[in-house]
Parts: sequence; C-alpha cells; structure tokens
Amino acid sequence: MKKLILVAVIAIIIWAIFHFNLNSYLDLEVLKAQQESIDAFYRSNAILVIAAFLGIYITVTALSIPGAAIMTLAAGAIFGVIVGTVIVSFASTIGATLAFLTSRYLLRDWVEDKFGSRLKKINEGVERDGAFYLVSMRLVPAFPFFMINLLMGLTKMKVWTYFFASQIGMLAGTIVFVNAGTQLSQVNSVGEVFSLPVIGSFVLLAIFPWIAKAIIALFKRRRIYKGWSRPRSFDRNVIVIGAGSAGLVSAVIATTIKAKVTLIETGKMGGDCLNYGCVPSKALIKSAKVADQIRHAEQYGLKSAEPEFSFPAVIKRVEDIIAAIEPHDSVERFEGMGVDVVKGYARMVDPWTVEIDKGNGEKRKLTGRSIVLATGARPFVPPLPGLEETGYLTSDTLWEQMAKRDKTPGKLIVLGGGPIGCELSQSFSRLGSDVTLVEMGNRVMSIEDEDVSAVAAQSLEASGVHLRFGHKATRTEISDGTKYLVVENADGEERLPFDDLLIAVGRAARLEGYGLEELGIETGRTLVTNEHLQATFPHMYAAGDVAGPYQLTHNASHQAWFATVNALFGQFKKFKPGYEHLPWTTFLDPEIAHVGLNEQQARSEGVQFEVTKYELDDLDRAIAESATQGFVKVLTPPGKDRILGVTIVGQNAGELLTEFTFAMKHGMGLGKILGTIHTYPTMGEANKFVAGEWRKKHKPEWALNLLERYFKWARS
Repeated sequence: MKKLILVAVIAIIIWAIFHFNLNSYLDLEVLKAQQESIDAFYRSNAILVIAAFLGIYITVTALSIPGAAIMTLAAGAIFGVIVGTVIVSFASTIGATLAFLTSRYLLRDWVEDKFGSRLKKINEGVERDGAFYLVSMRLVPAFPFFMINLLMGLTKMKVWTYFFASQIGMLAGTIVFVNAGTQLSQVNSVGEVFSLPVIGSFVLLAIFPWIAKAIIALFKRRRIYKGWSRPRSFDRNVIVIGAGSAGLVSAVIATTIKAKVTLIETGKMGGDCLNYGCVPSKALIKSAKVADQIRHAEQYGLKSAEPEFSFPAVIKRVEDIIAAIEPHDSVERFEGMGVDVVKGYARMVDPWTVEIDKGNGEKRKLTGRSIVLATGARPFVPPLPGLEETGYLTSDTLWEQMAKRDKTPGKLIVLGGGPIGCELSQSFSRLGSDVTLVEMGNRVMSIEDEDVSAVAAQSLEASGVHLRFGHKATRTEISDGTKYLVVENADGEERLPFDDLLIAVGRAARLEGYGLEELGIETGRTLVTNEHLQATFPHMYAAGDVAGPYQLTHNASHQAWFATVNALFGQFKKFKPGYEHLPWTTFLDPEIAHVGLNEQQARSEGVQFEVTKYELDDLDRAIAESATQGFVKVLTPPGKDRILGVTIVGQNAGELLTEFTFAMKHGMGLGKILGTIHTYPTMGEANKFVAGEWRKKHKPEWALNLLERYFKWARS
C-alpha cells in the first residue's frame, strides 16, 4: 500500500507540472527573456532564490523531468560560476539520490524476486567496482542520467557511495554548463555547450580511472614477480599438478581446445575420490544397506535373518568397483586424449618451472605459461597424545587396512560427526561392528538444520550406532592391553575402549612439499586465491580441495573449468566461479541432500524466508517402498515462490535434489515445478507436492470467495 501511495503522489506531481504547463518555464528563450528580472529579484532576495532554485532543481532531477540542463545554465547566469557550481552540484546529487532511492524502494524487491540468481554477479561487480562504473558513466553525457539513477537503484550499492560517486562524476559537466550559463546571451541551444571536442574530453576523463587502475595493477604484478626471470618461451601452455577430480578436468579442458598440457601425479590417478573417498565408501554403504535390509526383511513381507557374509568378500567388492571405474581416469585414457601424463613428484623451482622427480633417479624440468594446482587434501589428524602408540585409521588408510582383515572391527570408535564419520559409522555398524560415534558438539551433521540432524541421529541409532555428544577427545592410551580414547564431557573424564579408532574430523589442504613455501606463495587453511582462483602469482591457479571452500568432488570439477579457462585466456577475460547453486549429499540411509540456503544459514546471513515442508510419509511411492522417513523442505522469500534453498532427507535424496538445483540455476520458481508433470508413482513427486504445499499457503482467498459465490449462484 505504501508503494502505491508513493507512485500515486509522483504521478500527481508529474501530471500537475505538465497540466499547468509549468515545464514551459524550463526553456532557454524564456530564461533569456526573464534574466534581468530574475537578477534583480536575486539581489534583493538571495536566500529565498537559492532555496527555491534548490527545491525546483531537486524536484526536476528526482522526477526525471527534462530541464536539468536549462536549470544548470540558469545557475551560471544567476549565481555565477562558483556559487552556481556548488548549488547545482548538491541539488543534482540530492535529486539523483532521491531517484535512486525511489527506484530501489519501488522496484528492487520485484527485480530480485524475478532475476535474483542472475543479479548476484552484477551486485558483486558493483560492490567491487561500482564507484568506478558510476563515476565513468556520470562523466560521459551520452549516458542518460535518469537511466543511471533507475538502474543503480536496483543494485546493492550503498547510498553514500552512490551520493559521492555521483557528485564527483557530475562535477566536470556541471562546471562546463554553469560556466556557459554566465554567457547566457551567447548560447542559442543546449547542444552548443557540448561540442565534439568537449564530449571527447569527457570520454577521456571517464576512462582515466580505469587506466589508473590498470597501471596500479601492472605495478603490483611487477612487484610480485620482482627477482624472478620469466622464460622467453614455455614448454607447455599449462601444467597441472595433481590428477584428482580437479586435475583431470583441467587437463581434459586444456587438451580439448588444443593447448599443450602436462598432468603430473605422484600417487594414483583419480585422486582421493576414486581411491579412498566417494567410490569405495559408496560401495561399502551399498553392501551395508543390503545387510540391513536382510536383517529387517519383515517390513517387506519376507523372513528376517542375520546376514551371513565374508568381510574379505565385501572389501573385495569395493576393490573390484574401484578397478571397474579406474579406466575412466587412467593414464592410457588421458594420453589417448592428448594429455602428457607424467608419474612423479612435482616441485616448483621458480614460478614457471616444475621439476618432476620420477622416483628412479630421473628428474625432468618443464616450464608452463600457467600452472594449475590441484593437489587435493588429506585427512586432518588432531594432535592427540598417544595416537602413535594406539594407532588410528583415516578415510585414506581405512581401505588398505580393512583388506588385511578377516572380519569387521570389533569395537570401533569414530571420531567426528560430519558426513564421513556418519556414513562410515552407519555402514560398519550394519556390518556387525560395535560402533561409537564421538562428537564434540551437541549434534551430528551440524552444517545442516536441527531437524535434519535429528533424523540423522535417529537413523544412526536405529542402525546400532552409540552416539556420544559433548565429548571432547583429549588423548589415547593403552591399559592392560586395551586401547582407550579418553574424553572430557559434562561429568568429567571418561575412557572409551576400542579396537580401532577412525578419525573423521575433517580434511586439510595439501600445501607442503611442492615448493609453495620457497616461492612465498600465500597459504592459510587452503591455498589463498582470489575470486578468479588465482594464487599469489597471477599465472598460478588452484582448484579443488586445495582451494576450498567446499571439499566436494563436483565442486572440484566446477572450479577446474574456471581455473583452466582463466589460466589459458585470463589475459583477455577472467571468469569467477559461483557456489550459490552447489549441491551436496551425505549418503546416510536416508540420504541428506542440500542446495542453496538452509534455515540456519539464512538466519546467519539475515535473509528473510518462509519454510514449506512436505513429509515423505504422505508420498505413495515412499509408502510402497517402506521408505517414509524424511521430508522435502524449501526456503522461499516471504510470499514469493523463488527458491532460496532446498533440503531433502529421504531415499534417493541426492537424485531428487537435481530438479531443484536446475530450477535455481535458471531462475525458476516453485510454480514451474508444480506445473511440470511428474511420473506416478515416483519419489520425484515429492518435489511437486512440496510446491503444491507452498501454493496452498498462498492461495488467493478473495478469488476463491468470488468463485464460491458464483457456484452458489450457478446452483440456483
């Protein structure tokens, strides 16, 4: 209602100006004819004339009424160059800022709702270089000022930034017009003020900030490379260090577009995901799930039984699955695509030169115009006293150790309640281990909302996992031949016995051993990069776990595209990866999948939202599958169907999430999902039904009341 009132007020003011022909006074000939009488009135009523002029100028500018140029000439004629410039500078800036704020108040919410995801990069650009853009546009008279006010109001530029950048940008043009106004009798049209040379001067003035910025960047670049001698030519267009997900994708992209690329890997091709992470864990999860289904077969109308299996056979299946996928990431396949694959230990000896130690005494040096660092991450092992004596497992060493066992671990303690800890806890418990999950916080999966953590905890406990929250590990020790993890909790100190201790408290980027320290490349928890994935040296890029912020295989592939394209074409145009539509899934049973914001993230970022939730116990296919645990939860702006984020808990949640990820990526709301035919009976119908729940909450009651009256009349 307030917006409608404001629109009505603006419309009435504009109508009155044109209806009473007030705009006719904003004419050059009228100004010339009245100049003497205006001068006389100004000499006797200076403050009144200045105040009135300010008010009229601000109104004309704020309402985008043609005539600001005439008024600027008038300022020079009435007040002179100095006073006139000051008055016009503030009046024009205040008017422009009012127009900016009006556009923001009336239109920005609607535009963000319609094009929210597409505006994010624009807003990021405005936040970074908005003042430069604005000053440049203000300096060039070819840009209509009212359009600048309107469009900038739709961005997230700060008001004071807009005010001062506008004032600075308009100052040169203001001085030219005010000065011309002091010789008003000689001016026959506004166009005479801006000759071609004057406009050219303004254009040069507009691009000066960008030239200065480029010069500063050049000096920074020279300072970074000071002391290093750049080769005159290079052996490779790009050298990729690390053949995990990010490195493989980088190498494929480079060779596909005919760049000469070398891929260096010291370990196994395919990296952590294929050999230690995603693939083996998902294979184990499947075996454990089948064992659990046998154990609870009665819910499918079958006879329950304790599953009988050979643990070596389970691990053999894991190894066979890795072997079946290995050819996808093999040396032979990538060499067949034109990639120079070198097995060896890479070390950068200068910013462009990589020395490769092949381990057989042979060393080789290659120079690269660009380098992509895709060295991945390793499990983080906390410095607990006693670990070396008691021994421990990580997600990297687990599979090799399990291949030596005849049976599952007896007493297994899993330290860490994140995705890896939860997945492996449930799997080993289902395969017969006595599993205790120790978590320092007050819930598992703390990155997710509390209702999601609650389902995860229920599922783990139903699988036989003992959950210990609020327990901080302090050390390990051996007493009378038994290994113990010593923890602190609210009741004091406690010893938890174990046969095996699996540490799953996170992963740390691989930053040591390949020359970062010697070259002075900045690192923190990850390799420090800018928004284009550039490291300290601008020709070096990082992708995957070593770059962060998300340690996910598909994020590594996502970053690899940007890192490689920037490495090869960055001198012309750089691209910035976005993470707002990055999905992830934790493969518990039921699965937990998430894209965009969840409730706790939205609250921490100050984003207003409403929640729409659909429980799977109402879904026909879930009932038929006896898989009713879980829900689909969607966050939207209040009253809008634009999707801010989705969390799905349930069978095949990772697959169900893709529809929402696609919708968010392409700016589609819940209405589009509701209007899409979904096959019956499928789990995918849950996506349509949650959209239907949103629609029910926002049904037009006034229209339904009218329809009720119509149908009542129709029956009569």
